[in-house]
Amino acid sequence: MLRTVKRAFLGGVFLCVLLAGAARSPAQDLLGIMHAELMRNYTVLREKAEIKPYYLSYEVTDVQTTVVDASLGALRLSDSGRQRVLDTSIRLGDAQFDNYHRARGAAPRFTSGSFLSQEDKPAPIDRILWRDTDRAYRAAAERLAILKSTQEVKVAEKDRSPDFSSAPVVNDLQPLAVQTLDRSTWEPRVRKWSAIFKGKRGILTSQVRLTASADNRYFTDSEGSRLRHGRTFARLVVGAQAKAANGMNLALDRSFEAEKPEGLPGDAVVEKEITELITELQALLAAPEAEPFVGPAILSGSAAAVFFHEIFGHRMEGHRQKDEAEGQTFTNQVGQAVLPAFLSVVSDPTRKKFENQDLMGWYAYDDEGVKAQRVQLVENGILRNFLMSRSPIEGFPHSNGHGRRAPGAEVVSRQSNLIVEAAQTVPEARLRELLREEVKRQSKPYGLYFDKVTGGYTTTGRTGLQAFTVIPLVVYRVYADGRPDELVRGVDIVGTPLASFGKIAAAAQGGEVFNGYCGAESGSIPVAAVSPALLITEIETQRRAKAEDRPPLLAEPPASGGASE
Repeated sequence: MLRTVKRAFLGGVFLCVLLAGAARSPAQDLLGIMHAELMRNYTVLREKAEIKPYYLSYEVTDVQTTVVDASLGALRLSDSGRQRVLDTSIRLGDAQFDNYHRARGAAPRFTSGSFLSQEDKPAPIDRILWRDTDRAYRAAAERLAILKSTQEVKVAEKDRSPDFSSAPVVNDLQPLAVQTLDRSTWEPRVRKWSAIFKGKRGILTSQVRLTASADNRYFTDSEGSRLRHGRTFARLVVGAQAKAANGMNLALDRSFEAEKPEGLPGDAVVEKEITELITELQALLAAPEAEPFVGPAILSGSAAAVFFHEIFGHRMEGHRQKDEAEGQTFTNQVGQAVLPAFLSVVSDPTRKKFENQDLMGWYAYDDEGVKAQRVQLVENGILRNFLMSRSPIEGFPHSNGHGRRAPGAEVVSRQSNLIVEAAQTVPEARLRELLREEVKRQSKPYGLYFDKVTGGYTTTGRTGLQAFTVIPLVVYRVYADGRPDELVRGVDIVGTPLASFGKIAAAAQGGEVFNGYCGAESGSIPVAAVSPALLITEIETQRRAKAEDRPPLLAEPPASGGASE
């Protein structure tokens, strides 16, 4: 075993000498530079390296970002920046068994996320491409040697599908995305919005943050694909934090997303949302702490969207069906009912809007150069498909455009825009009536209404619990006798996926969007989830962890600044 590994390293050392002496033709644009250097490196490796590659790709992510951040009427940050990050993917062996083979939960990493110069000059860019290819080759050769030497002592894998699939060669040079935010225009607006928090009782910290970016991606591979595509995005987040008398930390935020800054809401809308946020946060300070609960509940559309993203969407990602360290909740249920018959689920990265709201999870091509595709995951309750990268699984031999990563991470199958559709719906008011009827039927003191959430997380591994947590921000008790809803605090939704899906009883008309960033094996990527409000006959909650320290002992400084009288 040690000898085999050492031999692979020697091949990598020899590679440095070979690549340094090869010639290249000049090219001045970034994609041309990338493609010429890729073909030079790939040709030399195929001719001279001991362990030959069968695939090589480069992806460069070029992001320009502007941030304007303010608190209590004063700017904290106003700046712009740009960076280019290279990701190198190299495959040795063959498509049936290569260095990316998943060995029971051990996810490989070969790319280093190297920074490139911002100017399209061949000399500095070539050197990084050459050096990164050499480093990735060494790591790939070492891992392939280890994988081959350990195969004979391991139990045979159930899914013996190949490690890599074919994909169409694509040549598409789209116009570059351009970031259009003018800081001189937005700074006074952000400053003005942040000043609304000044002097508000109980609020410890607050923030208004505007971010606008242009994300351009360049992709080329040894199969002949050459791509340039990009997108712009703008996001405004307003938030505030407080601390209850018992030490519980409380926080609320609102976010607004648009493809371009000019698509964000106007002053009146933002100021109204900030005022409502302040009122809600102050009400939470006085609200009773929730008790653990099992019973009926309504999830608002945005809460249901997070619910589906966490407990369903992650379990639809293709690589989890092949990795035997994963729980594989739905791996063998294709063609079977996994949701109520009135629900369908699609993942659609080609969709930029839901009604009038921009979606964060859209893109033209994924990070393996595969065109984005709409995927019908569930049709009328029946599981039909999984989210696929170019890593095939049994029964699904090709990518459907969902291989994604953040710069510096390896590609795996990920969510894009996850959209829950209901064939049978009721008005929102009727959903409330159904909740009260369910409370009476179960002889519960109340039901719950989850209005706003901030996100969630889930565990999918086989060695841990198949569980999830959704983190609500605004939750109400709903009484069957018609009493007004009662705001409560300190509650998290918990549960297991299979039990939870069987309890979905009804859906409201329309749908709500939750935009955000999802973190998983391939880093943090933009996603969206859309769902109607849902009635769930049984949901479980637990108390949220709280800090031990009390609110500040000192009196707050006056809103105008300076020493108080």
